[in-house]
Amino acid sequence: MLAQSIFKKLSVIVLSLLLTFISVLTTACGTDAGAVKKDGKVIHIGYQKYGTFNILKAKGTLDKQLANLGYRVEWSEFPGGPQLLEAMGAGSIDIGHTGEAPPVFAQAAGVPFVYLAHEPSSPHSEAILVPENSPIHDIKELKGKKIALNKGSNVHYLLVRALQSAGLKYQDIQPVYLAPADARAAFQSGSVDAWVIWDPYFAAAESSVKARVLKDGQGLVANHEFYLATRSFAENHPDVIKVLFSQLNEVDVWSKDHKQDIANLLSPQLGIPVPPLETAAERRNYGIEPISEQVIREQQSIADTFYQFGLIPKSIRVQENIYKSAESP
Repeated sequence: MLAQSIFKKLSVIVLSLLLTFISVLTTACGTDAGAVKKDGKVIHIGYQKYGTFNILKAKGTLDKQLANLGYRVEWSEFPGGPQLLEAMGAGSIDIGHTGEAPPVFAQAAGVPFVYLAHEPSSPHSEAILVPENSPIHDIKELKGKKIALNKGSNVHYLLVRALQSAGLKYQDIQPVYLAPADARAAFQSGSVDAWVIWDPYFAAAESSVKARVLKDGQGLVANHEFYLATRSFAENHPDVIKVLFSQLNEVDVWSKDHKQDIANLLSPQLGIPVPPLETAAERRNYGIEPISEQVIREQQSIADTFYQFGLIPKSIRVQENIYKSAESP
């Protein structure tokens, strides 16, 4: 009788444990399935320290419009375009924005993205900076000097073009590849002689460390900001692309006459004081535009130049990565 009683109790315990295990397993499987289903309606957007995407994020209008279509937006900040496109190549983000050079490097590396649209040329929004008391006053004087830059970013092309304009080769300088925060530290400490950088880091450096502009992009580069997406996302979500274009256009129209408001809106988000953000807003141009043949030629010229300098491993055809849609701006 004692043995039967013990056996019965053990049976109840085993059955209880088995039911608990099945319940946990079912819940886990259900959670995973739900997550996959839910994640299929999540749009991952990569953004940088400055641009129309920052304004969209701060305003929340894109999130609201896409929520009406059943999508949820997840925003991820990146220190520069190369890092953003690396994440796009890894499948971590669906949409992002960069300057001119990062897409060239990404296409050469096989990242499956497409150009969606771009902002107008803003050559004054990037520059080669030197310390206020630097003896360097001409691009030719950069020969043999250490120059900090984010490798593969838009300023990479500015540096190449500036050197060309002065009759220098890329091998004539010592590039020091650093992300913006590290580059600023190196610049302030005197570890590098110059820093090639874009807004708002550019404006912040002028304001806080009294950096002097050796040469900005005027006469050298167009400095377009491009909107990009993975090829599969663009092809499978035309509804999202349509809403994106509409919201970018609305924000750009608003931004043209609200430079002060942009600075006030972005300062808490970016952790940068209002004055340098006002400066950055004033020297940037606004208005989403389609990818024209002229812009494709400009991008192709950048790609050809980088290939000639040995900065990308193979030649590319920019035309192959242009998004074709009736919904283009």
